[in-house]
Amino acid sequence: MKDFRSSIEAERPYLLRYASLQLRDRAAAEDAVQEALLAALAAERSFAGRSNLRTWLTGILKHKIVDLLRKGSRETAIESDEALEALFDENDHWRAFPPAWRDPDGSLEQKQFFAALEMCLEGLPEKTARAFMMREHLGLETDEICKELAITSTHCWVLLYRARMALRKCLELNWFMK
Repeated sequence: MKDFRSSIEAERPYLLRYASLQLRDRAAAEDAVQEALLAALAAERSFAGRSNLRTWLTGILKHKIVDLLRKGSRETAIESDEALEALFDENDHWRAFPPAWRDPDGSLEQKQFFAALEMCLEGLPEKTARAFMMREHLGLETDEICKELAITSTHCWVLLYRARMALRKCLELNWFMK
Protein backbone atom coordinates (compact mmCIF):
# COMPACT_ATOMS: atom_id res chain seq x y z
CA MET A 1 0.00 0.00 0.00
CA LYS A 2 2.80 2.41 0.90
CA ASP A 3 4.53 1.63 -2.40
CA PHE A 4 1.34 2.37 -4.37
CA ARG A 5 0.90 5.68 -2.55
CA SER A 6 4.45 6.78 -3.29
CA SER A 7 4.08 5.68 -6.92
CA ILE A 8 0.98 7.79 -7.49
CA GLU A 9 2.46 10.71 -5.52
CA ALA A 10 5.45 10.65 -7.89
CA GLU A 11 3.04 11.36 -10.74
CA ARG A 12 1.64 14.51 -9.07
CA PRO A 13 3.90 17.01 -10.99
CA TYR A 14 2.90 15.52 -14.34
CA LEU A 15 -0.79 15.46 -13.42
CA LEU A 16 -0.62 19.05 -12.16
CA ARG A 17 0.95 20.23 -15.43
CA TYR A 18 -1.71 18.36 -17.39
CA ALA A 19 -4.57 19.77 -15.32
CA SER A 20 -3.11 23.29 -15.44
CA LEU A 21 -3.11 23.20 -19.23
CA GLN A 22 -6.70 21.98 -19.25
CA LEU A 23 -8.14 24.33 -16.67
CA ARG A 24 -5.79 27.33 -16.94
CA ASP A 25 -6.31 27.92 -13.23
CA ARG A 26 -3.65 26.68 -10.80
CA ALA A 27 -6.01 26.32 -7.83
CA ALA A 28 -8.60 24.41 -9.84
CA ALA A 29 -5.85 22.21 -11.29
CA GLU A 30 -4.56 21.40 -7.80
CA ASP A 31 -8.10 20.53 -6.70
CA ALA A 32 -8.62 18.24 -9.69
CA VAL A 33 -5.30 16.47 -9.11
CA GLN A 34 -6.05 16.04 -5.42
CA GLU A 35 -9.45 14.54 -6.20
CA ALA A 36 -7.92 12.27 -8.84
CA LEU A 37 -5.26 11.02 -6.43
CA LEU A 38 -7.85 10.38 -3.72
CA ALA A 39 -10.00 8.48 -6.22
CA ALA A 40 -6.94 6.46 -7.28
CA LEU A 41 -6.19 5.55 -3.68
CA ALA A 42 -9.79 4.48 -3.15
CA ALA A 43 -9.67 2.38 -6.34
CA GLU A 44 -6.23 0.88 -5.75
CA ARG A 45 -7.56 -2.68 -6.02
CA SER A 46 -9.11 -1.99 -9.41
CA PHE A 47 -5.70 -1.05 -10.87
CA ALA A 48 -4.60 -4.35 -12.36
CA GLY A 49 -1.48 -3.01 -14.07
CA ARG A 50 -2.85 -3.62 -17.56
CA SER A 51 -1.95 -0.02 -18.38
CA ASN A 52 0.78 2.32 -17.28
CA LEU A 53 0.09 3.93 -13.89
CA ARG A 54 0.40 7.42 -15.45
CA THR A 55 -2.14 6.52 -18.12
CA TRP A 56 -4.57 5.20 -15.51
CA LEU A 57 -4.16 8.30 -13.33
CA THR A 58 -4.55 10.61 -16.33
CA GLY A 59 -7.83 8.86 -17.19
CA ILE A 60 -9.12 9.48 -13.68
CA LEU A 61 -7.92 13.08 -13.86
CA LYS A 62 -9.74 13.65 -17.17
CA HIS A 63 -13.02 12.72 -15.51
CA LYS A 64 -12.30 15.03 -12.57
CA ILE A 65 -11.52 17.89 -14.97
CA VAL A 66 -14.76 17.36 -16.87
CA ASP A 67 -16.63 17.32 -13.56
CA LEU A 68 -14.97 20.60 -12.55
CA LEU A 69 -15.80 22.19 -15.89
CA ARG A 70 -19.41 21.15 -15.55
CA LYS A 71 -19.62 22.69 -12.09
CA GLY A 72 -17.82 25.87 -13.12
CA SER A 73 -19.48 29.08 -14.13
CA ARG A 74 -20.18 29.72 -17.78
CA GLU A 75 -18.15 32.26 -19.65
CA THR A 76 -20.22 34.61 -21.81
CA ALA A 77 -17.79 37.16 -23.12
CA ILE A 78 -16.66 36.70 -26.70
CA GLU A 79 -12.91 36.70 -26.98
CA SER A 80 -10.89 39.04 -29.10
CA ASP A 81 -7.19 38.67 -29.34
CA GLU A 82 -5.42 41.20 -31.55
CA ALA A 83 -2.44 38.94 -32.23
CA LEU A 84 -4.70 36.13 -33.33
CA GLU A 85 -6.92 38.44 -35.39
CA ALA A 86 -3.84 39.78 -37.19
CA LEU A 87 -3.35 36.37 -38.81
CA PHE A 88 -6.58 36.74 -40.81
CA ASP A 89 -8.00 39.36 -43.15
CA GLU A 90 -11.51 40.84 -42.98
CA ASN A 91 -12.91 37.73 -44.74
CA ASP A 92 -11.20 35.39 -42.24
CA HIS A 93 -8.67 34.20 -44.81
CA TRP A 94 -4.96 33.90 -44.11
CA ARG A 95 -3.06 37.15 -44.61
CA ALA A 96 0.02 35.05 -45.44
CA PHE A 97 0.21 31.27 -45.49
CA PRO A 98 2.61 29.78 -42.95
CA PRO A 99 5.63 28.06 -44.44
CA ALA A 100 5.54 24.27 -44.69
CA TRP A 101 6.71 22.29 -41.67
CA ARG A 102 9.85 20.23 -42.03
CA ASP A 103 9.39 16.84 -40.34
CA PRO A 104 6.46 16.91 -37.90
CA ASP A 105 6.59 13.17 -37.17
CA GLY A 106 10.21 13.35 -36.08
CA SER A 107 9.58 16.48 -34.05
CA LEU A 108 6.73 14.91 -32.13
CA GLU A 109 9.12 12.35 -30.72
CA GLN A 110 11.26 15.00 -29.03
CA LYS A 111 10.54 16.19 -25.51
CA GLN A 112 11.50 19.74 -26.45
CA PHE A 113 8.61 19.81 -28.88
CA PHE A 114 6.15 19.16 -26.08
CA ALA A 115 7.71 21.95 -24.03
CA ALA A 116 7.23 24.31 -26.99
CA LEU A 117 3.66 23.09 -27.47
CA GLU A 118 2.90 23.67 -23.79
CA MET A 119 4.28 27.23 -24.04
CA CYS A 120 2.15 27.86 -27.14
CA LEU A 121 -0.97 26.52 -25.42
CA GLU A 122 -0.39 28.88 -22.52
CA GLY A 123 -0.34 31.78 -25.00
CA LEU A 124 -3.82 31.06 -26.35
CA PRO A 125 -6.83 33.03 -25.11
CA GLU A 126 -8.53 31.16 -22.28
CA LYS A 127 -11.71 30.05 -24.04
CA THR A 128 -9.82 29.11 -27.20
CA ALA A 129 -7.34 27.00 -25.25
CA ARG A 130 -10.09 25.39 -23.20
CA ALA A 131 -12.05 24.40 -26.33
CA PHE A 132 -8.89 22.98 -27.93
CA MET A 133 -7.90 21.01 -24.82
CA MET A 134 -11.43 19.70 -24.36
CA ARG A 135 -11.41 18.43 -27.95
CA GLU A 136 -7.85 17.17 -28.34
CA HIS A 137 -6.94 16.01 -24.84
CA LEU A 138 -10.24 15.16 -23.22
CA GLY A 139 -11.76 13.86 -26.46
CA LEU A 140 -15.07 15.63 -25.96
CA GLU A 141 -17.50 16.00 -28.86
CA THR A 142 -18.57 19.40 -30.20
CA ASP A 143 -21.95 19.35 -28.47
CA GLU A 144 -20.30 18.59 -25.11
CA ILE A 145 -17.80 21.42 -25.58
CA CYS A 146 -20.59 23.83 -26.55
CA LYS A 147 -22.58 22.87 -23.49
CA GLU A 148 -19.62 23.30 -21.12
CA LEU A 149 -18.48 26.63 -22.61
CA ALA A 150 -22.02 27.92 -23.31
CA ILE A 151 -21.25 28.62 -26.97
CA THR A 152 -22.80 27.75 -30.31
CA SER A 153 -21.38 24.99 -32.48
CA THR A 154 -20.29 27.62 -35.01
CA HIS A 155 -18.38 29.51 -32.33
CA CYS A 156 -16.83 26.22 -31.20
CA TRP A 157 -15.58 25.43 -34.69
CA VAL A 158 -14.15 28.96 -35.00
CA LEU A 159 -12.36 28.58 -31.65
CA LEU A 160 -10.95 25.18 -32.64
CA TYR A 161 -9.84 26.45 -36.04
CA ARG A 162 -8.17 29.52 -34.59
CA ALA A 163 -6.52 27.46 -31.86
CA ARG A 164 -5.01 25.17 -34.46
CA MET A 165 -3.84 28.05 -36.61
CA ALA A 166 -2.37 29.96 -33.65
CA LEU A 167 -0.63 26.82 -32.40
CA ARG A 168 0.73 26.20 -35.87
CA LYS A 169 2.08 29.74 -36.10
CA CYS A 170 3.53 29.63 -32.60
CA LEU A 171 5.19 26.27 -33.21
CA GLU A 172 6.59 27.45 -36.51
CA LEU A 173 8.17 30.43 -34.77
CA ASN A 174 9.27 28.68 -31.58
CA TRP A 175 10.06 25.20 -32.73
CA PHE A 176 10.29 24.52 -36.44
CA MET A 177 12.19 27.69 -37.34
CA LYS A 178 14.80 27.21 -34.59
